[in-house]
Amino acid sequence: MALPDSVTTCLSQPVHYAICKLGFEKKDTHDIDNILSENGEVCWQAVTEHVCYLESDQSVDYIKSIRSLGPVCESVNSYFKSLTKDQFVIQYTSWFHWTNCTEVFLEVFDVLQSTQATEVALGLMKLTSCLERALGDVYLLKGNDCPFLLRDLLASEQLADVFGQAVMNVLRVFIGSPHGLNLRNVLWHGFASPQEIPAKYCAMLLFLTAGLGQLLQTYLLQTKGVLVHRPYVIFISLEELDAFPDLHSEILSIAEELVKLSSFVLKIMIPFWIAALTAFKQNRYADSVILLIPQLEVGLRVLFTTINKCPNRLLTAESSALYTTFDEMLAKHLDNEEVNQLPVVLEEPAMDFLWDFLNYQEGPCIRDRLSHGEINLETFPREIANQIIGFAITILCRFSDENMFSLKEHMVIKPLMNCASCYQSRFHPISRLKKQVLECMKSIHLWPELAIVPEEQVQKIKGLEGNAEGNTLILVISEIISQLQHYMPQNCCSSDDPINGVLTERLLVELCDARICTLYSPRPVLEVVVLLRKISSQCHQVSQQVIAGAGLRHTQWLNKTLRSRQRLNYRRMLNSIKFLSPVLRLILLLITRELVSVHSVCKKNPFDYQQYLKFLKSVLQYTENLVTYTSPEKNKWDETIGLTKNTLIKIRKISDRKLMLMHLGT
Repeated sequence: MALPDSVTTCLSQPVHYAICKLGFEKKDTHDIDNILSENGEVCWQAVTEHVCYLESDQSVDYIKSIRSLGPVCESVNSYFKSLTKDQFVIQYTSWFHWTNCTEVFLEVFDVLQSTQATEVALGLMKLTSCLERALGDVYLLKGNDCPFLLRDLLASEQLADVFGQAVMNVLRVFIGSPHGLNLRNVLWHGFASPQEIPAKYCAMLLFLTAGLGQLLQTYLLQTKGVLVHRPYVIFISLEELDAFPDLHSEILSIAEELVKLSSFVLKIMIPFWIAALTAFKQNRYADSVILLIPQLEVGLRVLFTTINKCPNRLLTAESSALYTTFDEMLAKHLDNEEVNQLPVVLEEPAMDFLWDFLNYQEGPCIRDRLSHGEINLETFPREIANQIIGFAITILCRFSDENMFSLKEHMVIKPLMNCASCYQSRFHPISRLKKQVLECMKSIHLWPELAIVPEEQVQKIKGLEGNAEGNTLILVISEIISQLQHYMPQNCCSSDDPINGVLTERLLVELCDARICTLYSPRPVLEVVVLLRKISSQCHQVSQQVIAGAGLRHTQWLNKTLRSRQRLNYRRMLNSIKFLSPVLRLILLLITRELVSVHSVCKKNPFDYQQYLKFLKSVLQYTENLVTYTSPEKNKWDETIGLTKNTLIKIRKISDRKLMLMHLGT
């Protein structure tokens, strides 16, 4: 697909003018001593007086304010350039402690001494994310729920109470308002090329951050308050993110060539791509992802606007309209309700990857968490950076000219392409349900290994009848399984033993491996999945309680510390375990089999769907009751028999009427 290669800027004319020219129009010079006291503190009044206001409603006049503050920014930038690193550290380090990211701000000072525009842009992105996080911590001194958007955070009464409204208005000229420079958004959403971000604005925000630290120190002394920093998000189970092989130097070298030749990359953005790959090679994993994600966004925006025939959406929107960002590009429909063509072109595996890493709530939400300062940049995991860059390389290959065949077919690139083509979502609710089911099944498989009292000793306990009812339940389970067995993969089932030959972990694994379309799941499907996840979660809790309870009671038996009633209860537990294991495995089988046909179930007529939900809710109620009765506080093992009997009757009844088989996709 031919993509435009003549783009010279992604900033609309008014935005380009505001960022690149407006702050350079006034040629006044400002002595740094006018805005900086002898002891190094920011003279805020001398800064705030440059913010201009509209006569009509006294709101900020952003155009005049940017023009007026331009020379001040120039003065600050020149001042920082005149300092040595040691001078800066001595004078300013303490004023950055409130951010909990002191090292990041010291690095930004180093960037200002550099002539590389990409480093300035990177420094500004890191500065704005850390500043936003710190301002959110300050907000929580006076408020409860911190606003998600920087725009709303800067406009809050809580921050105005701490720093003063005039000070917040200065910040809003630079970040947070679509009417101002809006530096954070134009960078994080990939609109600005490296040469379009003046270094003096980065210097000014560094200066203002130190000034905010000075004001906050005074406020905390007066109020005797303590600033508490929210903990960073910590990524766990990184192996779940493992989709692409480890990126070695040869792959990265080929990637650099692809960047220069792929139509996915705008020529003006090439420095960002090269800097991202360089950062990865230098083990600066947070930097590599911070640089690359906005470039994925702008590349996809070019593709999005081309295939959806809306080239005007390529540039930054004005303050009265929304930017074209990941949220819109990954949606099923455009804002005019027409079908978005981007998913058609990218295809399901690539869309699954983007939704997994950017959007799904249970996924890493990389862009949001990085841009809002929720991640410790110093400990950002290589594993995530490896996946983002690996995916980006496959996109570069897919949107490359045919004359790049030798690169795309290179032996180190083909494994990446294969991984990309077979990617399945890991963080969609359906995918999480699969994971829950398999984890629960692993837990139940531990039951045969439980240390229990030998049967002959258990039988000696007086005052307890046999286990006839439990045996009856097992027969009912066998009947249900026999009915379902014809609709299971035969290579995973054994007809000799309906329970242990069918209700196996191998069968569940095979069913869970079946590819299920998760992209844009309709609401009825998600409603069903919510119920199934709750059922699975309750089953897992029952299993954990059985394991813990059996271990405790066995130890007490050996130590002869069980009272007479407890011994009776222990035998009831052991009898119940015999039928609870196949019952829970049957429920997991039903859950897994339902996943295969969940879309077709929800397309049936509303009556069938409501009956189906009613049935699932009754199963959920059963599992919730099991959790209660098998808990150490209740230990009502006899009651589990009646509960189980009623639920199995419902399952068999539906099966007999062939509704269950219909729901199972037959």
